[in-house]
Amino acid sequence: MRFVAWAGVVSALSDVVYEGGRSVIGPYLATFGASAAVVGVVTGIGEAVALVLRLVTGPFSDRTGKPWPQTIVGYALTLVCVPLMGVAGGLTPAATLYNGERLGKAIRTPSRDTMLAHASAVVGVGRTFGLHEAIDQTGAIIGPLLVALVIASGGSYQLSYGLLAIPGAAALVVLLRLRVAVPRPEDYDPAADVPDSKKLRLDTRLPREFWLYSAFSAATMLGFATWGVLAFHLTHRHVVSAGWVPVMYAVAMATAAIAALGSGRMYDRRGLRGLVVLPLLAAVVPLLSFATSVPAVVVGAAVWGVGMGVHDSTMRAAVTDLVPRSRRGAGYGTFTAIYGIAWLVGAAIIGVLYDRSVTSVEVFVVAVQVVALALLVPLLRERAAAAIG
Repeated sequence: MRFVAWAGVVSALSDVVYEGGRSVIGPYLATFGASAAVVGVVTGIGEAVALVLRLVTGPFSDRTGKPWPQTIVGYALTLVCVPLMGVAGGLTPAATLYNGERLGKAIRTPSRDTMLAHASAVVGVGRTFGLHEAIDQTGAIIGPLLVALVIASGGSYQLSYGLLAIPGAAALVVLLRLRVAVPRPEDYDPAADVPDSKKLRLDTRLPREFWLYSAFSAATMLGFATWGVLAFHLTHRHVVSAGWVPVMYAVAMATAAIAALGSGRMYDRRGLRGLVVLPLLAAVVPLLSFATSVPAVVVGAAVWGVGMGVHDSTMRAAVTDLVPRSRRGAGYGTFTAIYGIAWLVGAAIIGVLYDRSVTSVEVFVVAVQVVALALLVPLLRERAAAAIG
């Protein structure tokens, strides 16, 4: 539990950095002349980079059996790129640094999640990932609020990004101390398979249930807007002032933290059945978040955050249960690649549709989430049959 908690602290400090920066990425890119479609594509590419490249970093983590170096490099890249966005002189360097931060996430996450999976042998899968996500989200609340404070005090976006170097340095210090304290997280899980190159070459197939689960997840993300597009709407339509955008993002992250704890516990009790709520949440988001009423967009931000909390906790826990121990890195990598491609395509489509009309966005999202619910049914049936068998 202490390892999970301290790993959560590292993630929380990192979230102060990259969630603080991400909270205003839409308006920041708009200062360089970006449209909603451009914001959607840039942020969608960012999510795809963070997720799709795990096809490489996940198996690499399995093969090396040494998760710490990969985890440290990934965090370091993120914690350097975000503050540098403060000195970006145009749209291209800003977008490049944003995606550099996302690359750091792609590098570190499979190896970090593998270490958490080892700890879950003692703590419980849903509880482990739910607790880690909840602690992680405290940073995602603090970061946007710090950015909001800087902007409200008359500071610029550039100053906001630069100040994020301070929590970034703190995150690296805690991470390196945790590495010294727990050099072998696999010792928490004595039953874990020892990585073996021959075994990994033979054990290449991931279970059918894993692929059904990935298809369902991809459908939900195809109709799930990135925060960059939602934030663009808030300032483009003058729903709220620029200083309130990161505050609303903090609201979203607060609801994400609460949802992560709740959904993690529900997963341990009910398994994949609890995921039926995801398409319903995603379908509601555009109806609220693309409104021009302040109460509606605040509720929309909260609902968006609940969806992210479930995605970032329970969906990782499910992969832990659906793939063999020796293939966890590959499982995380493959799952998040599929997930990321879907989010990239969905973000781009939503951005383009938004430039045409909000109604077209709403119709698209609702239709996609209906498909997602339909994909969940065979997965639940197979899980139920396996439990009976």
